[in-house]
Amino acid sequence: MLRYTIIFIILAIVAGVFGFGGIAAGAASIAKILFFIFIVLFILSLLFGKRFKA
Repeated sequence: MLRYTIIFIILAIVAGVFGFGGIAAGAASIAKILFFIFIVLFILSLLFGKRFKA
């Protein structure tokens, strides 16, 4: 659990550096697109994942 905490702290620091650097607008738009793609993939895996199990 401590390992995950350290990883998330490092990711937050990196995101803060990019946020103050002006890259945040481009990263936010990419994050929105990826969010919706992964939501669709998650829903599809819930719907069709159990049907294809042998």
